[in-house]
Amino acid sequence: MSERTGSTVIENVRPQLDAGRWPVKRVEGESLTVKADIFKEGHDVLVAVVRWRQSAPKEQVTQWAEVPMVSKGNDLWEADFPLERNGRYEFTVEAWPDLFATWVTEIKRKVDAGRDVRSELLEGGAMLRAHAERAQKAGSPDDARRLTEAAALFDKGMSPNAIAAAMDPGLALTASRYVDRTLATRYDRVLEAFVDRERAQFSSWYEFFPRSALRDGRTHGTFRDAEKWLPYVQSLGFDVIYLPPIHPIGRTARKGKNNSLTAGADDVGSPWAIGATEGGHKAVHPKLGTLEDFRRFVQAANGLGIEIALDLAWQCSPDHPYVKEHPEWFLHRPDGTIKTAENPPKRYEDIVNFDWMGPGRTTLWPELKSVVMHWVEQGVRIFRVDNPHTKPLPFWAWLIREVHSVRPDIVFLSEAFTRPKVMKALAKLGFQQSYTYFTWRNFKQEMEEYLTELTSPPVADFMRGNLWPNTPDILPEFLQRSGPGGFRLRAAMAATLSSTWGMYCGYELCEGTPVKPGKEEYLDSEKYELKAWDLDRPGNIRDYIARLNAIRHQHRAFQLYSNLRFFPSDNEQVMFYLKRTPDGSSQVLVAVSFDPFHAQESVLHVPLKELGIQPDETYQVHELMTDERSLWQGPTAHVRLTPEQPAAIWAVYRFRRSEQAFDYYE
Repeated sequence: MSERTGSTVIENVRPQLDAGRWPVKRVEGESLTVKADIFKEGHDVLVAVVRWRQSAPKEQVTQWAEVPMVSKGNDLWEADFPLERNGRYEFTVEAWPDLFATWVTEIKRKVDAGRDVRSELLEGGAMLRAHAERAQKAGSPDDARRLTEAAALFDKGMSPNAIAAAMDPGLALTASRYVDRTLATRYDRVLEAFVDRERAQFSSWYEFFPRSALRDGRTHGTFRDAEKWLPYVQSLGFDVIYLPPIHPIGRTARKGKNNSLTAGADDVGSPWAIGATEGGHKAVHPKLGTLEDFRRFVQAANGLGIEIALDLAWQCSPDHPYVKEHPEWFLHRPDGTIKTAENPPKRYEDIVNFDWMGPGRTTLWPELKSVVMHWVEQGVRIFRVDNPHTKPLPFWAWLIREVHSVRPDIVFLSEAFTRPKVMKALAKLGFQQSYTYFTWRNFKQEMEEYLTELTSPPVADFMRGNLWPNTPDILPEFLQRSGPGGFRLRAAMAATLSSTWGMYCGYELCEGTPVKPGKEEYLDSEKYELKAWDLDRPGNIRDYIARLNAIRHQHRAFQLYSNLRFFPSDNEQVMFYLKRTPDGSSQVLVAVSFDPFHAQESVLHVPLKELGIQPDETYQVHELMTDERSLWQGPTAHVRLTPEQPAAIWAVYRFRRSEQAFDYYE
């Protein structure tokens, strides 16, 4: 006959994604709350623990540790464990019956009922001797002696001293340290959490083309010229600068101005047509400078508290060295020509794609990983990935895990405007940030529903939405017709709804001229030419953008992602929401208008319970955009929003009584 085994059931362990296939996402410094339903037949006292360890990177791997779970009632158990460092963690749940603790509860009931418990005491003594043996093996002779002495007392029969010892909580606590773990049940899988550095959750992105750094529309800029933009970007409050591809650009089928199929001799082409005789994905465009110049640019940005994000665009110009050196990496037609990229009716004549799942993948994939690591060596820790949904998901799962196994600090942003399930799949397999459909949500109900989905579990466990009101590819119809009021309100929404947002250069100038009516593309798009940017253009909203970013940095509530809650506003043109830290030390209310042309007024239903405020309590609000303070009382407030001030952002303070006077705290 085999040894006894346990019969405890462990189910519904969470958080987990797709039955544990992918890790949930968290940020260093947080703790992971693990919940599980745990039960067994009968009335045994159960003990449960979360087993956890850091599993990557290799130099930070830890031994398995345990943290006890607490019963919350109805067979629900819960525990937290700390996520102190950036990297990958593993965890699972284990539970077992504490036979001696169960014995204690049963004998107490029998004693209370006046039963003879001499036989039960003999049973308890046998248990304690087994516990004592385990204590001795564990190197705890004092505990072993205490358990043995209690067992001897039980052997003497039903004396008052024996009954008192049986009821002693200290004895049960000592015994619990040496339970028989052979009766334990362990959850049938090991789950994972990936712990990001803070910048993966909280960041403000600014995109510009370094080749336009001189701003005259004629002279190709360099990285040295781009350095002069850094104080400007810093003044706007951005902490990530995203650069489109900085590599040599092909000549074959080069695009001209406004995506023309015929390029002139001076046309600079699209940076996404990567590769020429000067090099490919590991090279710098000669007119931008050298690799050393790029490193200097990165270091200068870092010195101002700004990180550089680089574009990862896995595609090639027909002139890319890969095309000649590795023809097996590309798809060819029967006539021997390489297929160009297209998304009918769109066609990208200047780009060819890799054969991702062909036999050449055994050398292609490692080469592309080496590209990422090459730029990591130059100081890049953030990558914006171009159209990842057009590349196989297995490739991204492999690449991101490979990179994170040695550099968990690397952040990947997915630029995938595609079907929602594909966008979510990319986030699950490792992308820390994702572009979203925020750009096209123009009405209150759809915005509230969409942002609630993005910032609430289960989606918030794996996907962080990076909200962009515009990109070089996308000039939404709303911005084309809304004027400065529209640019202000969309920036306010993006900056306050999510902890991470971004915008493309020109947004602060209210640049909104489309290539033609009905098209979401810019006239004279910078993708195909150098731009003359007048950063002091009349009507700009630079100060407004800077104020939004300053508020985000000053108030911790805006730096968290899954803390967004919407509350009623009586006007369908006004959206009202709360962001607060779990401890309530930072809590902000936001009201923002959807109307770029007219003033809108509304009654707001203030969530007093969530703010920890009593219905009759007076509290102070500090409107952060205008620096005005007010006293509010009761469950409603009134707001008036205008195209010039389409958002109101209130920090909420409660009063407390001190010995000297009333003061307030956030």
